[in-house]
Amino acid sequence: MGLFDGLLRNASEVKHSNVEKELASILIPDEQIDLAFKLVRDLIVFTNLRLIIVDKQGMSGKKTEYKSIPYGSISRFSVETSGHFDLESELKIWISSGIEPAEVLQFRKDSNVTTIQQALAMAVLNN
Repeated sequence: MGLFDGLLRNASEVKHSNVEKELASILIPDEQIDLAFKLVRDLIVFTNLRLIIVDKQGMSGKKTEYKSIPYGSISRFSVETSGHFDLESELKIWISSGIEPAEVLQFRKDSNVTTIQQALAMAVLNN
């Protein structure tokens, strides 16, 4: 069922040790992973310093984009939970004074989007 959930864009929490290995060249000294979620091949990683979004592209997934968003630059965010006919939840993140969201992440289930929203709220509001 795990692969099927992944194909439906259901974010699942992943072990920090696996993410640390994958992001070894991205993380700076003393940066610690607080929370990490996997969406098929992509990752959403909360560290003690920033939000990292890993976007693996192409058929092989060898081409990878690493988006680094310092918590201090996040001006606002919103969560839209799923309804009866709309099965996806959405998390939108705005940077500084941007009019349009810098990131729009979609999730299949509400439970993980609310966990991610709580982690983002704690990081942004404590910064």
